[in-house]
Amino acid sequence: MKDQATPGTLTLDLLYATPSIIGTTPEACFWSADGARLGFLWNDRGESFRDVWTYDVARAVKRRVTRLGDDKRGEAGPGITEAVWLGDGRIVLVLAGRLYIVGADGTPGEIEPDCTDVSALAVSADGARLAFTARGSLLVKDFGTDAPACLLVPAGERIAIETFEWAKKGDLIAFVLADNSKVRQIEIAYDAQGVAHRDTFTRAFPGDEIVRLRPGVVSAARGEPIWFDRPDEQNAIWGFGLSGDGRSLFVSESDLSIKNHTIFVYDVATAAHTTYYHFHDPIQIRPDWQVAWAPGDRGLILLTNRDGYNHLYRLPAGGRAPERITEGTWEIEAFQLDRRHEQIYFTANRSHLAERQLYRVPVAGGEVEALTTEPGTHKPVYSPTFDWVADRFSDDRSPPEIYARRLGGDQTAIRLTQSPLPAFCTRNWAQVRYVDCVSRVDGAPLTARLMLPPDYEPGRRYPLVVGSVYSDALCNQWGGRDIHPSWGFDQCLVASGFLVVNPGIRGSFGRGKEWNRPMLHSYGTLDIEDIADCVRGLIEQGYADPQRIGLWGSSYGGLMTLMSLFKKPGFYAAGVAGAPATNVSHAYPEQEWIMGAPRGDDYPARYERQSALYHTAGLADPLMIIHGTRDEVVLYADTIALIEKFIAQGKRFELVTLPGSGHSWARESLAQTRFAYGKMVEFFTTHLKPR
Repeated sequence: MKDQATPGTLTLDLLYATPSIIGTTPEACFWSADGARLGFLWNDRGESFRDVWTYDVARAVKRRVTRLGDDKRGEAGPGITEAVWLGDGRIVLVLAGRLYIVGADGTPGEIEPDCTDVSALAVSADGARLAFTARGSLLVKDFGTDAPACLLVPAGERIAIETFEWAKKGDLIAFVLADNSKVRQIEIAYDAQGVAHRDTFTRAFPGDEIVRLRPGVVSAARGEPIWFDRPDEQNAIWGFGLSGDGRSLFVSESDLSIKNHTIFVYDVATAAHTTYYHFHDPIQIRPDWQVAWAPGDRGLILLTNRDGYNHLYRLPAGGRAPERITEGTWEIEAFQLDRRHEQIYFTANRSHLAERQLYRVPVAGGEVEALTTEPGTHKPVYSPTFDWVADRFSDDRSPPEIYARRLGGDQTAIRLTQSPLPAFCTRNWAQVRYVDCVSRVDGAPLTARLMLPPDYEPGRRYPLVVGSVYSDALCNQWGGRDIHPSWGFDQCLVASGFLVVNPGIRGSFGRGKEWNRPMLHSYGTLDIEDIADCVRGLIEQGYADPQRIGLWGSSYGGLMTLMSLFKKPGFYAAGVAGAPATNVSHAYPEQEWIMGAPRGDDYPARYERQSALYHTAGLADPLMIIHGTRDEVVLYADTIALIEKFIAQGKRFELVTLPGSGHSWARESLAQTRFAYGKMVEFFTTHLKPR
């Protein structure tokens, strides 16, 4: 269809509406135990309520199973949030935190009515039992009996199950219990809807007591939990798993600074442990580790960047040197093991920095086989037999869709969803290209994701909006970095005559730990230089008008926006800081990965050097701050402290307060999304003046 629309038709009202012009993203793929049927959650009308859909791979038949969304048309809410197949072919699902089983006619009937806040459905290897959490407790329901669900591990006051998984066979469940009973609680007072509120949050700061994590194993046959002690229960747990015979449990952990990665292996019968693996890395800033038992329990498979890039290794025995399985100047994001065929399936950026393609390699090592080639982002859910994969695919021009892809033979891919509304094809959407730049600090390679108008004119210099600035921003998928719903805001800006760029900055996945090394202890230093060097590259290549550069970001991106304005006055014409992390002393303790611990001869100067609150004197350019008053992640009080300094220093700024809004201020309602992004469009239009 030839597009007859004009770029200016992409308004925020159109882009953030119900039903959505880009449709409803299909989510939560789940396979039957025999790999013959795929399920997923979707709405084919672009409304928010997702129902259960299935696809029979043998008969090539797709059907909608539940029709609860028919009664919820036009209403907000995600609908069904989880679903799993039992061994007998029935589907169990979660709706509004309650548990239901789907009847033959597709009508769900509630089960376990006393269980609320249900999540994390997981079916045992025999398909007869369902484990789940309810209000933080771990329960199991045996569908071979009429008995109610059995409580296995109860929650307590600020104590709850964090995660769990079934053994590969048998009735054992491994779990991690999170104990927040000693963690600081903070109170946030705010006004919203004409009412004064005081909400309490469990919230630690750097140097505080943090959550204590305790691993355990319990039998689904009403056994008492077996607990496993760790040298420091405040160390983070990055993974755990029972061996195939159920006799051993590995726990992958690190200290809070993530500079020491350790894998313990416990004897389930005695709870004794040995140190299977340990690696100290003083420059580590990303915990991208993953561990799994090798086929036949012959050691462990490890994903680590110990030699520079995230790659796969075999750990044949405790204390033995790791053996390489993959290598190269590219990185693996995650893997899954096909134990029966001794193959490792993984997602990596081997083809391009911004892509995520699917690959496999033998456990014994050897040639890496590419399973997908379409440029973009592939997010897989493999069938238990590894004959098929549900591939949630998206690229820079296409919203996410689900494809059923055969893994053997001709590797046929069958499209199962068509999410965008017909109006999607009548609009002119932005072009996207990737532009290479170079750091002026150390000569390191940089790449930027650049959005151009459909009628882009080479040689013309456009006003440029940088953002949303953040790490891991290079993603060849619809909307780029998808944690923030800024896809529509970006499209609106481009339709209004701006270019939009997402710089790939240090601290990101994909280029190895040496490329990331300079980020240690340097929030607001090298990261803002990377942003500026990407902008300089676009100016030098003739894209951008150097007098009309704006930038924005939220949370850490808000910190980068403020630091960029404070340290580089005159470089940017305007900036918007959403929920800006102005004081790193009030960050979560996990930010010590970069900031370092709050101690030592250079503390507190090291924290002040990384905090925008102590650099306000440099502000000389237009600034807007957007912040919600109920934000427990980045405190609204920190924005007030910043504003007090601005006032004392005679600085000019704008403040947009969102009453009762939390940290995810752009996701809480479509009305608020349109309002906040609308303020930003007006701000950038005023100060960057697109033609």
